[in-house]
Amino acid sequence: MIPRYSRPAMSRVWSEDNQFELWLRVEIAASQAWSEQGVIPADEMEEIRKATFSRELYDEHFEQTKHDVVSFTRAVTPSVGDAGRWIHYGLTSNDVKDTALSLQLVEAIDLIDGEVQRLMEAVKVRAEENIGVICIGRSHGVHAEPMSFGLKLATWYSELADHRKSIALSRELVSVGKISGPVGTYAGIPPEIEESVCRQLGIAPAPVSSQIVPRHRHANFVSTLAQLAASLEKFATEIRALQRTEIREVEEPFGMPGYVSTGSSSMPHKRNPELTERICGLARLVRGNSVPALENVALWHERDISHSSVERIILPDTSLAIDYMLDLLTGVVSGMKVYADRMMENVELTRGLVFSPRVLSALIESGMDRTSAYEIVQAAAMQTWDEDGDFRELIKASGEVSRNLSESRLDELFDYSFFMTHVGHTFERLGLSTAGLNGA
Repeated sequence: MIPRYSRPAMSRVWSEDNQFELWLRVEIAASQAWSEQGVIPADEMEEIRKATFSRELYDEHFEQTKHDVVSFTRAVTPSVGDAGRWIHYGLTSNDVKDTALSLQLVEAIDLIDGEVQRLMEAVKVRAEENIGVICIGRSHGVHAEPMSFGLKLATWYSELADHRKSIALSRELVSVGKISGPVGTYAGIPPEIEESVCRQLGIAPAPVSSQIVPRHRHANFVSTLAQLAASLEKFATEIRALQRTEIREVEEPFGMPGYVSTGSSSMPHKRNPELTERICGLARLVRGNSVPALENVALWHERDISHSSVERIILPDTSLAIDYMLDLLTGVVSGMKVYADRMMENVELTRGLVFSPRVLSALIESGMDRTSAYEIVQAAAMQTWDEDGDFRELIKASGEVSRNLSESRLDELFDYSFFMTHVGHTFERLGLSTAGLNGA
């Protein structure tokens, strides 16, 4: 069953129609390879190139055989007359199935890579747009120091770029074919056939195979997507957290065409982060699939069938879920509302406490020992926390501070622009525009 979150292109990759088309491509490529070796006559090869697959015949044969590849070959051979005797010549089932599966994985990963690029572009636009917007950075959920909201988004951009490198490696690992016979010895089919088939299909021969392509390659595919899902959940979780009523610094698109316009059946005021919650939920599914993928690596001897039923679920589901999550998050990021004024209100919630590191460093630079400086700054900070004072006023009123730092120097320390000093450097390192800093 195709999940409700599936999208047409990825659904097509994992459809039975595409699977059978790929099986037919492998069979024709194998016949072509035998023809190049002089085994299949040229006139019969010409007929084999016209081979077609009948789903009706397949269903009839499968009802009797319960064997997918046998039913498949019997559903193809009538379309080429006497030349049908060469269909599946010298092959074992997994020569066809595993090679075709590799082609499916390549198709899937190429779609996913394209979606990652789309998300990166959306994040890039919003990062550059918000490079000059000051927000509070948080550690342990508590205010730390002010930062650029654009910088927060730039970290996402960089993380996605890293995932593209992993995706490229995974593509290389799964882009292999296997035409080596029942246990990988090439006893009934010479290596030249495998090399020709893989060349025709645009993939590489697996350096070594048993009855199947080793499953660490498929485990890498799922694990790579599980890591990508973890990052997508990280981004979605941040949006969800910042949309909380008490914070309300960003908000998912709401009421826009194609997006949620009703938050609750009983509370008309609700605008919930439903889309990012959906991404977080699907991330759990994808992460979970990485476990059976890893367990599929250890099979009995040259192959058992315990991996097959699992892969029929985890490979399509992982691909479909990631494809959907990427598209959904791209829309969220593109349409996300950013409340810059609210961000500054939140920066000011702690009444200047964010400047405590600057004051500490300045006192040390003035000649005060670190322990004394720390105790002075911490005392003012604790008073701010406990008595709702203003840290800046308390610091200015401290005799020990005023003896070491002038009023003009303190004014310099309490300047939010300081925290934006090197944001441009990071953006330039990522190849992002810093034009938005000019208005900061």
